[in-house]
Amino acid sequence: MKECLEFYIDGAWRQPFSVTSLHEAIDPATERVSGTVALGGEEDARRAVEAAHRAFDAYARTPLGQRLELLESICAQYEKRLGEMADAITEEMGAPLHRLSRPAQAPMGLGHFKTALAVARNFPFERVRGTTRILREPVGVCALITPWNWPMNQIACKVAPALVTGCTMVLKPSEFAPYSACLFAEILHEAGVPTGVFNMLYGDGGVIGPVLSSHPLVDMVSLTGSTRAGASVSHAAADGIKRVSLELGGKSANIVCESADFAQAVGHGVATMMANTGQSCNAPSRLYVPASRLEQAERIAAAVCARMVVGDPRAPDTAIGPIANRRQYERVVGMIRTGIKEGAKLLCGGPDRPAGTPAGFFVQPTVFSGVKDSMTIAREEIFGPVLSILPYEDLEGVIRSANDSPYGLSGYVHAGSLEEAGAVARRLRTGMVHLNGASVDLTAPFGGYKQSGIGREWGEAGFEEFLETKALMGAEPAPAG
Repeated sequence: MKECLEFYIDGAWRQPFSVTSLHEAIDPATERVSGTVALGGEEDARRAVEAAHRAFDAYARTPLGQRLELLESICAQYEKRLGEMADAITEEMGAPLHRLSRPAQAPMGLGHFKTALAVARNFPFERVRGTTRILREPVGVCALITPWNWPMNQIACKVAPALVTGCTMVLKPSEFAPYSACLFAEILHEAGVPTGVFNMLYGDGGVIGPVLSSHPLVDMVSLTGSTRAGASVSHAAADGIKRVSLELGGKSANIVCESADFAQAVGHGVATMMANTGQSCNAPSRLYVPASRLEQAERIAAAVCARMVVGDPRAPDTAIGPIANRRQYERVVGMIRTGIKEGAKLLCGGPDRPAGTPAGFFVQPTVFSGVKDSMTIAREEIFGPVLSILPYEDLEGVIRSANDSPYGLSGYVHAGSLEEAGAVARRLRTGMVHLNGASVDLTAPFGGYKQSGIGREWGEAGFEEFLETKALMGAEPAPAG
């Protein structure tokens, strides 16, 4: 049993001022209690913000070289504990250890710190235009609110640019992913992050989120979560005219063109959708295929799912682990039942527990076909291993269907050439598009249009969220003559 009963505030682990409740951390593969997490209250959030505020002035004035050394130290400490981090992520949210936690989930955090180091060395923190010197300065105290599905990815892509740009911060990680966050705080402490620069507390989002978002000493709020949570943060931050960065939900379309390598495109789309048990905001959950090839797509999709091993996330051959928590498990199963009720054709999977899983929040990889754009499973984010296949008649129609969504996070296009795929991608109203199976790029902007969020993370674009712009007019001599 693990206990997460202290918060990291002002450079040390401290007892909460007030514990609103004790959250039982559940191993999603067994449904057994794996630990206890103390959830703090308003006063704990205020104390963390005040610590960050006290530290800001001195830290904001540190030389860039000093901050780069700090990130290098963090990278070194993170690498030492990479194995522990993978184990923690598997225990808390069920990511398959050998297929996901070790090769992707844990290394993503380290990857963002290394990317931030590379970006910072060439970032134009100062530049001259005529007689004006333009400065990029830290925005101030940042409240960072993160979810459970890719815990280190979503923590590190906020903390790394915040640290290197000179901001101080309060992190509120999800109580459903407490162990990786605790380990992350230990890594930063061991790396020598100055007192008060990084603070972390656990708490219920509905309690702590509004406190952090509305606190007068908080200058910027960055949240990754649901669209509903994003709206709540925006409302709470509005009176203070705070900067708000939101990375929210998605319902990404995957368009397979007639010219594509069909077997590769459909197979890749299904495998990508089911990765991380479908719990990725950019998952390609709507697969559009030419109507004339629908049956072929169905056969490929069913065959791919039949090969996927669902079960113990610590077993070497497991590809799909459990849903991360009971609340999300019940939602996913409910959405599968909705798809059946609304008349979609169930190709494989379904709401029943997978064979060989007497306990745990396991869901079969599920594929629906003959789905219509108006169906619930085609419009709402499910956040589980559930794929909808939608047939289309012509390219103009499928582009309209792909864009007919309140979300606009990511998109996927497969075609016979990059030129054709790119032409379709340019017409999609999304913040990102993967062409012919391209993977993610940590240096590229990550974020979306419409209800998928505001702002961008990752790489140079992620720096912009944590910087203000100051113009020193007349700071440079006028050109001679």
